[in-house]
Amino acid sequence: MACDWLIHNALVLTLEPGSRPLPGGYVAVQGGRIAAVGRADVPGDLPAAQENLDARGALVLPGLVNTHCHAPMVWFRGLADDLPLQQWLTEFIFPAELGWLDPDKVYWGTLLAAAEMIRGGITTVGDSYFFAAEARRALAEAGLRAVVAQGVVDFPAPGVPDPALNLQVAEDFLNTGANFGSRVTSAVFCHAPYTCGPETLQKAKDLTRARGVPYFIHLAETRQEVVDLEARTGLSPAAYLDRLGVQDELTVVVHGVWLTPADGEILARRCVKLCHCPESNLKLAAGVAPIPELLEQGVIVGLGTDGAASNNNLDLWGEMSLTARLHKVWGRDPTLLPAPRVVAMATRDGAAVLGLGRATGVLAPGMAADLIVVALDRPHLTPLYDPYSHLVYTARAADVQHVMVAGRWLLSEGRFTTLDWPALAARARSLSRDLSACCRRLRPGA
Repeated sequence: MACDWLIHNALVLTLEPGSRPLPGGYVAVQGGRIAAVGRADVPGDLPAAQENLDARGALVLPGLVNTHCHAPMVWFRGLADDLPLQQWLTEFIFPAELGWLDPDKVYWGTLLAAAEMIRGGITTVGDSYFFAAEARRALAEAGLRAVVAQGVVDFPAPGVPDPALNLQVAEDFLNTGANFGSRVTSAVFCHAPYTCGPETLQKAKDLTRARGVPYFIHLAETRQEVVDLEARTGLSPAAYLDRLGVQDELTVVVHGVWLTPADGEILARRCVKLCHCPESNLKLAAGVAPIPELLEQGVIVGLGTDGAASNNNLDLWGEMSLTARLHKVWGRDPTLLPAPRVVAMATRDGAAVLGLGRATGVLAPGMAADLIVVALDRPHLTPLYDPYSHLVYTARAADVQHVMVAGRWLLSEGRFTTLDWPALAARARSLSRDLSACCRRLRPGA
């Protein structure tokens, strides 16, 4: 029986542990899943297919996994840069969110973010924000694989003017997620220990634990956060969450910049996962997370972009490059986080962080057909000795030619197949003018 699609004549990286690159490789896709992966020395060795993509010596690998994003915050890209985190949040971001955001703007902002991610080879995203039902709808329409989390804070927030209803809104969001199937699933995002009280943190965890879905939380992002928490509770960040009983294999902590070795031991013991967002951490001067040490302790770490307001892009290629380089200089050791390790963090480990390790992140029979085709016939990618090195230190988002999710092309020859980019861009520009006017009203004279 002929498969649906055959991508062949490629250098294939399966990202299975211990695997080697497959020159002259192919990937066969049937029913949205990978039917076969192999190497064909002669064309007659190829499986039969209804549709063929001759990758012409390009690189084929699993799609990238963005473990932490606030997609609708593309609206705030460049709105308030070069500020401390708390000032950035309280004086600019929170007022703009409360004074301007609505479900329609979250929907369009998420579509805009989806376009950026698809163009850069991201096939899976863990997204956390408010009006999450609209973000979920947009990501589903764009064709991405996603874990979408409703935000929870203990003060008025977009869509939740009464914080007493924050958990009810989150539960309602989970209750309406069944219609999206397995490609787009739902979760809860407790913003941070400094924006959610202990009761909220525990009740939100009870909710996610009962549903078997991820529980996301910012943790130990800044030194001041740690100082304040220790002054209030006498505990470090991970110890505090542990005392509350909210850490388990479904807990995903974000940033972790100021985690101590003892914190790392707690995370590893509880099988907590971590999202590393180096560009956002550096832009906000939060610091450098102890990623090599956490990996050594056994914590699973994936890469994330964070929101475009604090990055200012949704480019996982930049995160890979910075991750490898940053920790080498920070640890004064050029052997730290070698390229294959970083590519794994951006693919299979990221999938594991989101609880999707059995669905995506590697190219193997039975896994979802989530893959990207990266051009190699570019000056900056010539010659090629080590594909992992090129992916981390040389390749760019613009080198992505094709993107497939669940057997469906989202990008073909660099063109969107699920999004009307001209209409989307026009809508985004129109709404951004409205946001500029709103910001002038909220901060006259700023």
